[in-house]
Amino acid sequence: MEKADILNILKSNNTVFSFKEILLTSGESNPALLRRRIYSYIKNGQLYGIRRGLYAKDKNYNKFELATKIFIPAYVSFETVLAEAGVTFQHYSQIFVASYQTKEIDCDGQIFSFKKLKTNILNNNSGIENKGFYSIASKERAFLDIVYLNKDYHFDNLSPLDWDKVFSILPLYENKRMTKKVNQYYKDFKSKQSQ
Repeated sequence: MEKADILNILKSNNTVFSFKEILLTSGESNPALLRRRIYSYIKNGQLYGIRRGLYAKDKNYNKFELATKIFIPAYVSFETVLAEAGVTFQHYSQIFVASYQTKEIDCDGQIFSFKKLKTNILNNNSGIENKGFYSIASKERAFLDIVYLNKDYHFDNLSPLDWDKVFSILPLYENKRMTKKVNQYYKDFKSKQSQ
């Protein structure tokens, strides 16, 4: 792999690159040689090593993009989305991510909290927005992800939710307890609206 090949990778709009992406883009057939070259690029300041197998152009990479490349498949969801939408008022410093395993990782000073969803849910794109370099749940999908994993959860403000979207995404979870709970949240929300 020539130096220019790495520089071409850095010209892309991505801010985070996995070793596999660099390997595929470079056309290098020797992974060990590529690792040594990447190491020299990091040493020379042309690449920033975030964690093993993940690299960035520099320290100003997109943290959501990193969050969805630590484990694949994954998408940003839960409290990260709901706090931004005003559904929950508490501020969380960690980034919450839906994935195939539950794990908390401290990576480059940022805590990523991965929560396991069943494969059929994780791989279903209903209510998932593709932002080009990462995927993020809509507020309705993030709400449902939380209800799916929690028997009882306090939401501060359900008015930002589009309930038609909530009910159109709900069947993918195939969960009677959850359906009952979502209907209860909706009923409570409607009764507060009418007061």
